Amino acid sequence: MQATLITDIQGSALTPHEREWLKSPYLGGLILFTRHFESFTQLQNLVAEISSINPKLIITVDHEGGRVQRFRDGFTRVPAMGKLAAIYKQDKDLGLNAAKACATVLASELLNIGIHLTYAPVLDINYSRNTVIGDRAFADNSADIEALGAAFITGLKEMDFAVVAKHFPGHGWVNLDSHVACPVDERSLAELKAQDMQTFKTLLPSIDWMMPAHVVFEKVDSEPAGFSKVWLQDILRSEMQFNGRIVSDDLSMAGAAVKGNYAQRAQAALEAGCDILLACNSSEASLEILAAMEEQGVTPMDLEHYKPAAKQNILMSDVYVQAKKLLESV
Repeated sequence: MQATLITDIQGSALTPHEREWLKSPYLGGLILFTRHFESFTQLQNLVAEISSINPKLIITVDHEGGRVQRFRDGFTRVPAMGKLAAIYKQDKDLGLNAAKACATVLASELLNIGIHLTYAPVLDINYSRNTVIGDRAFADNSADIEALGAAFITGLKEMDFAVVAKHFPGHGWVNLDSHVACPVDERSLAELKAQDMQTFKTLLPSIDWMMPAHVVFEKVDSEPAGFSKVWLQDILRSEMQFNGRIVSDDLSMAGAAVKGNYAQRAQAALEAGCDILLACNSSEASLEILAAMEEQGVTPMDLEHYKPAAKQNILMSDVYVQAKKLLESV
């Protein structure tokens, strides 16, 4: 079994212990959050230090725009994707150009500081039922999400960024937050295919990584999607023919706790079909999962080829300048 772990560190500077386990062959990358950011220069130095310790690591961040934008000072305030729906309804071309510009600006500014991937886009439908999704979603219907999502993906691809789609097969219907609970969606597979899954299916050829939801779709399987062979192997791999990477949602979330301790959650995710494990906000989780992967004889996976090509003076490029100018006008 080939797999890898992406995890985080405790604070805005590396501890001596972290400098050691960052060298683990089972570690494929790090994910950064707001607590890792004090200033532009500090973040730049932190990323450089991480890369010097283990040059193979891919540096990632959950950086979508709107309320899920981890770095602010020195970075452009990118609107929530849900704000684009109103623009799109009034002027389709402007809406699509704005969606692409959001991705261009996000990716350019991240790559400028040495970060290689952002966990975006959110392809969930905003049913106005789930506040943790809400305006993180592009729109309240699959057709608009497909159009705006495709434009956003084009922006990422032009920057050589991998596309991470979430939260398969759809997190927008449930009214609970999987960070603190394990939500249950009561809809049938036919309803899901006609609604939430349609966007993922349409955009599938452009998706590099798929992140499943910590949601139980009780009429399909009793397991949360991220721990479900039905969802990940039978439906996503076999039926939909997805050949990219499957990255678990955060294994430290309450929605994952149904599977036991961190090592047990990691094992359950791997057995279900995930090949990239994501564990955040817990140094205990990081060490436990790395130890379990070594003990179980997992073959380490290298994510280095997902790093975008380096671009000189990226914030001086016409593409970035025009994209930022467009965002400032909408």
